[in-house]
Amino acid sequence: MTQAIVVDSHPLDQILRADRMPHIFCPGCGIGIAMRCYAQALLESGIPQQRHVVVSGIGCTGRVAGYIAIDSYHTTHGRAIPFATGLKLANPNLMVTVFSGDGDLAAIGGNHLIHAARRNVDIKVICVNNFNYGMTGGQCAPTTPLGAIATTAPYGNPEQPFNLPYLLVAAGAGYVSRWTTLHVRQLKQDILRCFARPGFTFIEVLSACPVGFGKSNSIADGLEELQLYRERCVIADGVPLEEMGIDLRENRPIYIGNFIDRDLPVYHPVSLTT
Repeated sequence: MTQAIVVDSHPLDQILRADRMPHIFCPGCGIGIAMRCYAQALLESGIPQQRHVVVSGIGCTGRVAGYIAIDSYHTTHGRAIPFATGLKLANPNLMVTVFSGDGDLAAIGGNHLIHAARRNVDIKVICVNNFNYGMTGGQCAPTTPLGAIATTAPYGNPEQPFNLPYLLVAAGAGYVSRWTTLHVRQLKQDILRCFARPGFTFIEVLSACPVGFGKSNSIADGLEELQLYRERCVIADGVPLEEMGIDLRENRPIYIGNFIDRDLPVYHPVSLTT
């Protein structure tokens, strides 16, 4: 019989709120993986914890703000980015991260998203994309792939989804990338990279949602979705941004990687007086 190993502490004890555990994420959900990458990046960033702030909106991913042991704000639906913008302009020394979901950021919060990118506000956005509104019953979201089944599209989604990297680059973002919850090393390093560069940054994280999305689309569990990413994800190299859209019906690549990294003037309160 294998003897249990007892440890005095966990490597993330100082950055996670243990009193909030167990978490509310469903079995197989990828949000906890993305949160772990963010937490590890916080510890490795070299930036004091009192300077880090995380802001979220409503939805499953929005719960992340309650689990990280830094100053955090769980805002109203779709309003994480204006809250974060206000924090950054009031105190430019803060490292402000928005950690929320595709429905919150790209639907009701879509206008805030594109204008923060256009202005190049110095906030870091991590968007966990699970292709549906997972918390409220698996309805279609702006990122639900064409033809995918949802509770509000029982015969398949008839609408073209957002190609988020293409949208954000077109809106004026200086840094845009996409990873999945399988690519944990790359995701953590990318978050660290965003901490180190000024301006608006956007990371899309493709994540499993077995209960809200997977069960309706013949994806048995979180592990099967990770296997799908393992088989079909390709590092984009010279692929046009307009081809970064995701269609799970076809056996076509899912492009991941760093799509754009450009230096642009950063929106800053000092610039408003000069």
